[in-house]
Amino acid sequence: MSLSKRVPSKALLSSFHKTSYAPCRWAVAGQQIRWESTQNEKPQGHGKSFSGQLYSSTALRLQRERADRERFSKARNEESGGRSLALTFVVLAVAVGGYYAGTLSAPKLSTTSTLPLNNTIPPKHNVSGSNMEAAWSDFVSIVGKEHVSTLESDRVNHAGSEWSSHIRNESEVPFMIVYPSSTEEVSKIMKVCHKRKIPVTGYSGGTSLEGHFAPTRGGICIDFGRMGKILKLHKEDMDVVVQPAVGWELLNEELAKDNLFFPPDPGPGAMIGGMVGTGCSGTNAYRYGTMREWVLSLTVVLADGTVIKTRQRPRKSSAGYDLTKMFIGSEGTLGLVTEATLKLTTKPNTTSVAVCTFGSIRQAADCVGRVVSEGVPIAAIEILDDNQMKSINAAGMTEKSWKEEPTLFFKFAGTKLGVKEHISIVQRLAKASGSKSFEFARNAEEQADLWSARKEALWSVMAMRQNDTDHVWTGDVAVPISRLPDIIEETKEDVARSGMFTAIVGHVGDGNFHTIILYNDKQRKQAEEVVHRMVKRAVEMEGTVTGEHGVGLVKRDYLNHELGETTVDAMRKLKLAFDPLCLLNCDKVVRVEKPKVGEVAPW
Repeated sequence: MSLSKRVPSKALLSSFHKTSYAPCRWAVAGQQIRWESTQNEKPQGHGKSFSGQLYSSTALRLQRERADRERFSKARNEESGGRSLALTFVVLAVAVGGYYAGTLSAPKLSTTSTLPLNNTIPPKHNVSGSNMEAAWSDFVSIVGKEHVSTLESDRVNHAGSEWSSHIRNESEVPFMIVYPSSTEEVSKIMKVCHKRKIPVTGYSGGTSLEGHFAPTRGGICIDFGRMGKILKLHKEDMDVVVQPAVGWELLNEELAKDNLFFPPDPGPGAMIGGMVGTGCSGTNAYRYGTMREWVLSLTVVLADGTVIKTRQRPRKSSAGYDLTKMFIGSEGTLGLVTEATLKLTTKPNTTSVAVCTFGSIRQAADCVGRVVSEGVPIAAIEILDDNQMKSINAAGMTEKSWKEEPTLFFKFAGTKLGVKEHISIVQRLAKASGSKSFEFARNAEEQADLWSARKEALWSVMAMRQNDTDHVWTGDVAVPISRLPDIIEETKEDVARSGMFTAIVGHVGDGNFHTIILYNDKQRKQAEEVVHRMVKRAVEMEGTVTGEHGVGLVKRDYLNHELGETTVDAMRKLKLAFDPLCLLNCDKVVRVEKPKVGEVAPW
């Protein structure tokens, strides 16, 4: 090999692994061999063969690389261990700090006795498609697929009615209808809704008038149609246990077989569940009182599925809070009634009906005051004005043709001798008030014929609609009996000025009367104003915004004026105590969030 050529050496081979170079020279036998290195020293292994130098250089390089990897691995492990320890420390520190900060900033338990509207937090429900579809599977597993409906017709029918004063918004339709058959199934359904935050609206007869079952938040409707059984009749104790879809008319047909009687008698088609919910009354209220006097006990499913029974069957009890009456009139906002124990009484020995007409509505109302002040134990006193009598004749719903004048209907009940005496007293008082005619029934057929006019009042006015797009608004108020002539006369004059066809009918024995207004879409605002003035008039006379229809959506913003804001705030506190997620019939009776600008009419 010629030394004049560059000979590779170990140093030269290793130089390819360096990052900088410093040229050096080394003399061999008078020749200079040039190599590249970062160190000014001659290469090791000089004098060895080229192959030996190459092997030696490679072995040393591998040894150094192995040592470097070991040092790097050790350093990395030490660093990683340090980082893991540091990260653990940071996580623990943050957790401890967060817990401490959380204890400092945790919301304090409210110490207020009421809940003003300004302090409410709008409810948060989950009615997303995925959540509702998942809930559908849950409900099917509880009641069976055939008892869960998503049909459009069913959904619309459970959102409102043509006789409701509340005009349904297109968004106020339930996602599905669920039909349970027992308290246990209702409880399971509510547990699903509570877990999934799904709003719920209860439904029985669907005869309510103030938007009670409008599903303002969507969700589901629980229809109690499969729960229509009379569970147990205690004849000797004169009480009966029924499910919510039992109709009061059917109940009385069954009770009559044992000479028993359930007095509350609201509109035809009403069922016990809705009657409890609205605290209804009816034509017999003057003699027998309202629904509140005839319910002994309730079985109720609460918002989270808990089942409670409000009391036992004795006719009186001092055991704790009266939860029975708390749920009566709550309109399904505090719980869902699945069973009711009702008081009964014996059927009257003798009954009769009398009808008398007057020249004016004030004369008729004045006669009511005379009868009440005399203390005549009449079963019912009903008033129908001239427009109402005109509607009954035009509709042809009764066999008799009536005088189209303000009319009073009296129902008598008691012994045969007592009924005869009471009819005589009322006839005398009616004549003193200016009656133009007086007619009383002599047998059961005549009684049914005379009283039928009263029961057809609403339907006969609805039959007067000019076309299918006309609406009906049935509103009610009640005042102290001494103010009854004033409010009826003033209201009749007011509605006459409006130009809308309006009939007046009512259970005037206890100061309660109704207006039935027909209007078209263009007259909606006008109808609202007429009802608003009637309600305001009643409150100013120390009356109530609703005698028996209930609050629902239509009357909720009037409660502040009748009862005071603090009383309504107490009701709101009660509502959210029983139903914190606001799942049950949300927006009814009391608001749970502030109204939109312009939504509430100025007082």
